[in-house]
Amino acid sequence: MKITGIETLVCHARMRNWVFVKVLTDQPGLFGWGEATLEWHTRSIVGAVEDLAELVVGEDPTRVEHLWQMMWRQHFWHGSGVVRSTAIAGIDLALWDIVGKLHGVPCHKLWGGPVRDSIRLYCHLGGGNLESFYETPVDNARQFADLAREAVAEGFTAFKSMAVPPTMPVEGLKPVKAAEACVAAMREAVGDDIDIMVDCHARPSPAMGMKFAKAVDPYGLYFFEEPCWPENLEGLAAINAAVTTPIATGERLTHLAAFRDLFAVRGCEICQLDLTHCGGFTEARRIAALCDAHRIALAPHNPQGPVSTAASLEFGFSQPSYIICESVHNDVPWRQDVVDEGFTIDPATRTVTPSERPGLGISINEEEVRKHPFEQEVAQRVFYRDGAAGDW
Repeated sequence: MKITGIETLVCHARMRNWVFVKVLTDQPGLFGWGEATLEWHTRSIVGAVEDLAELVVGEDPTRVEHLWQMMWRQHFWHGSGVVRSTAIAGIDLALWDIVGKLHGVPCHKLWGGPVRDSIRLYCHLGGGNLESFYETPVDNARQFADLAREAVAEGFTAFKSMAVPPTMPVEGLKPVKAAEACVAAMREAVGDDIDIMVDCHARPSPAMGMKFAKAVDPYGLYFFEEPCWPENLEGLAAINAAVTTPIATGERLTHLAAFRDLFAVRGCEICQLDLTHCGGFTEARRIAALCDAHRIALAPHNPQGPVSTAASLEFGFSQPSYIICESVHNDVPWRQDVVDEGFTIDPATRTVTPSERPGLGISINEEEVRKHPFEQEVAQRVFYRDGAAGDW
């Protein structure tokens, strides 16, 4: 069996262009789906997939580890840059989809079978709606509370918010008090039985991240995400050691050695590797083994398209340290028209039972994808009050 071609299908979904990767084989009807979505880098990703195709077309698709090593190590540059690691991930996910289909089993059964009966989903406030999640101002604590109640009414027992504003490297009490007010309002709105997460989006400096983390620590958050840049390993470790709230990070790390360094300083309690950015299942399984060695939980980053979600769930059913799956359902109204999914969601509890379909258990409606061709993504620009560029 040989790989005969690799195709990319771009589907515009407002904030993101989903990049689906289709690996074709010489066996009639046998192909695999992956995803290589990377916001504001869509054209780069499509080109990177084409570059990597030169390495793997003509090869045996079942030699997944061998092909991963080729994609990572050859062409001189290692695949640690986010564009190349994302392109590798898209192909790798599709290769595992092929292997599962070839053997007639879901991917999680290729790795030892399911370790749990169900996976809990969490949502973004607004269900992934761009304006609700990213543009709700932190001086409107009431709106955070209203959106929190909506999430619970939809069956979610956990949700994530962006209750920390962009800040300069050092600021006073105003932004800290605003963030605390939003968290307090959400906690009062939903009670103690619902898990609340706050995503800082790596906006703060380590100094400001420490202030925010300490301010919201009394509210019992499920986790506090990216309190400073991922490059600031010592800052992450200091914040993690200073509060009881578990610190989560990792979505911007793209290879095993980066996670090794993060875990060595105990920079987090929850690893948010992204299966579409860190080299796919092949590298993610190595990172997961490191998590197990350090007793760090897995909660993969997954705000992308439906292939990414299927991959995150297949991964979760195979990994003991996996605790919860990020999900979006209200980013675009036609999301379910693009994909047919094998897993089952209980709408009353927002829990997922595993797919019995082979591979990733999904099929993509290519005709529907073509109704939403590439458009430039919605820009997210942040400037501080003095005009300097900030992180969004």
